[in-house]
Amino acid sequence: MRKNLLKRAAAVLAAAALLVSASPATLNAAGISETSGRPTLTPNQRPIAVMVDNEKTALKHYGVGEADVVYELMNSTANGRITRLMCVYKDWAAIPRIGSIRSTRPTNMLLAAEWNAVLLHDGGPFYNNAYYGLVNHISGGFARIANGKPREFTEYVTAGQPAARMAAAGIPATGGQVNHFNFGAVTLAGQPGARSATTVGLPFPHNASRLVYNAATMTYDYYEYGSIHTDAEDGQVATFDNVLIQNCAFTLFDANGYMMYNCVGSGSGYYLTRGMAIPVTWTKSSNTDVTRFYNTSGSQITLNAGKTYITLVPSDSWAALAIG
Repeated sequence: MRKNLLKRAAAVLAAAALLVSASPATLNAAGISETSGRPTLTPNQRPIAVMVDNEKTALKHYGVGEADVVYELMNSTANGRITRLMCVYKDWAAIPRIGSIRSTRPTNMLLAAEWNAVLLHDGGPFYNNAYYGLVNHISGGFARIANGKPREFTEYVTAGQPAARMAAAGIPATGGQVNHFNFGAVTLAGQPGARSATTVGLPFPHNASRLVYNAATMTYDYYEYGSIHTDAEDGQVATFDNVLIQNCAFTLFDANGYMMYNCVGSGSGYYLTRGMAIPVTWTKSSNTDVTRFYNTSGSQITLNAGKTYITLVPSDSWAALAIG
């Protein structure tokens, strides 16, 4: 068992080292996922990005713990600044169930497009109309599974549906991989501004989401509504090798709380891994550009291979972010 684990670790590190400078074609040939820096069985397959309802009634979720990248974004300024998750998957074909799913917002389309991901959701406000052209997307018509909850909490993406819906819509399921992150073996100790970071309290009042460093797994466990996040299917904990936190202003569309992050531009933030944090800056030059993260020396950061949590903290509540 130990020998197999060591072999797997060696393979992951070799793959991560290659990803730092390799082209998408080289990565595909090497069988490396652009979403995690880890080996993949489907190197040429496009990711999917699935909108997951984060209201307490929607819990427990299915499939969140299996995502390569999870974005948590304020979905509205109403209802205690409720958040919604966008889960990005590379090897999605065999995942039994994801969700429950809900509507999308303009910010999600800008971020899903960064991965050339196909966005799966159920509708959204008319503010989306100006942004649908940025991303291939499929809205509604997914599996309805009775769970004793109101109808809005019963829609799930199930195995086989993404491929079938893409084929029916004429959306390519392969090609167009994007070099989004640099992956490698990362230690933040000794880097400028590095400090201990074992807890993260996020300023989202509705669900009080937070991250707690798990020294045994060397990952950050996700908590919300006062409990650790576990999957409904198998109890898998949502835990992350990397955490990226962006300080980002937003534009309020109307009195109902509909909004959009001003994520095209630049700002400050933090990168956390292995129980430590460093300050970073982020840039996104256009709607179709990838968000890049840089250290205080101006070099693009490298992430540890594995799962990544990303959140955009509203600038007007940035001071309430608690990293300890």
